[in-house]
Amino acid sequence: MTDHRRSATLTVRNATVEDVPAILELQDRAYPDMPPDLPGQIRGQIQAFPDGQFVVEYEGDVVGWCATFIIDEATAFAPHTYAEITGNGYAARHDDDGDWLYGMEVAVDPSRRRLRIGQRLYNARKSLCQEWGLKGVVFGGRMPGLKRRRKSYPNPEDYLAAVQAREVKDPVANFQLRMGFEPAGILKAYYPDDKDSLGNAALMVWRNPKYVEVSNNGRRPDPQTVRVAAVQFQARAVDSVREFERNVEYFVDVCSDYKADFCVFPEMFTVALLSLEKKKLTPQESIEALTRHTPRFLEFMSKLAVRYNINIVGGSHPTKTDDGDIQNVAYIFLRDGSIHSQEKIHPTPNEKYWWNIKGGDFVHAIPTDCGPVGVLICYDMEFPELARRMADEGARIIFCPYATDDRTSHLRVRYCSHARAIENQVFVVTAGNVGNLPDVENMDINYAESAVITPCDFPFARDGLAAVASESVETVAVADLRVDDLTEARRSGTVRNLRDRRFDLYRIVWSEPSDR
Repeated sequence: MTDHRRSATLTVRNATVEDVPAILELQDRAYPDMPPDLPGQIRGQIQAFPDGQFVVEYEGDVVGWCATFIIDEATAFAPHTYAEITGNGYAARHDDDGDWLYGMEVAVDPSRRRLRIGQRLYNARKSLCQEWGLKGVVFGGRMPGLKRRRKSYPNPEDYLAAVQAREVKDPVANFQLRMGFEPAGILKAYYPDDKDSLGNAALMVWRNPKYVEVSNNGRRPDPQTVRVAAVQFQARAVDSVREFERNVEYFVDVCSDYKADFCVFPEMFTVALLSLEKKKLTPQESIEALTRHTPRFLEFMSKLAVRYNINIVGGSHPTKTDDGDIQNVAYIFLRDGSIHSQEKIHPTPNEKYWWNIKGGDFVHAIPTDCGPVGVLICYDMEFPELARRMADEGARIIFCPYATDDRTSHLRVRYCSHARAIENQVFVVTAGNVGNLPDVENMDINYAESAVITPCDFPFARDGLAAVASESVETVAVADLRVDDLTEARRSGTVRNLRDRRFDLYRIVWSEPSDR
């Protein structure tokens, strides 16, 4: 009888955002006594440097994982902590123009130790280092035997020297030495949660034997330009859902004709559908009525994105959750047919009082064919922590659908959008409503000057404005955004807000349950 048994398959590949749940489960198995990363941190690593994140897959299961990024030599070899060097675990300090590959983390399934998973991951790092023409690989390595031997070796330097002299064995340091890494010193208080290493780490170095010093190694990608179109949409009464859809499709068609990559609609632009109601509704009845349009709205907008080959930030639309609450949700319709969502985290006092809108509990960058992007709905733009989270996850463009009734309200959104663009060295695209809906409670009048906002530095537009729509007129503001200008500004701009953060003094701590 012929033996049809199938050979086991093991592959090493780049990690994707779809791997995040499996990576978190692997971390729990590999390091049960240390806190796992937040999902947003893994997404940030992948989106900051996709080439540098690896998983090992065995028979369809993720059994190994490692994260890396590129950093300049001075930073890599200066005293640092894990939080400082990694940007609080997001790989936020990744620098395409750096010269060393920095190893953030490695995890191996403890039940699959005989598959040489760690060796494969370390070799993947070395290969990546050589492909990018970097000087070598450096990282803070654990010393889990230190705690047990601290009486004999009260100083971590003495313990590391004993390991190097083969006087004692350390399961991690010995493996790294066998992989060709050499210690270059001790990093004190590197990772306080690593109790076995007493918070310390060995600065381990592997030097690329193929490295050649050149003035310009050509690693930087070709300049990437993303064309964005902010639709300043007029609220108007309609006689049917189809009439509203024709109005929306018109602007999607216009933006597509301009070959825009993104078409952005305002917050709550679907309130025009309330003009279909037979009687005047109370504010809470109005929001409840709008939620009934959600299934058709999602299907219609997704089809538009595919048909017109454009990514659509569908403003926001009130949506009823499984537990009966109503949230203000931005839907992002990508041209590949996928749909993403971003809840409004901070409803305004009016939204809470009149519409009983509840705040969401997650923010994340959204992967698109133009790179990661973020969406913050109106009032959320006035809370700097949210934009910083998205920037740390790799977002270079943040879209802000908004709805404001007067100029003072509009200016709060505008000025905060400028601040977020400068703080995070990102582009911000705002899109607001204009026009009036006399019979809709709490949405009577609208004021907007939609804009495409840039950081304020030499590569960018004068006054930090790449495009501005005319005041309270239905129109479209279009601009080309050079994403590589952000990279250059972050690396060597007049100010370098992301790079110059004091990770040794402060950090944002996100609630894990809301991020899972």
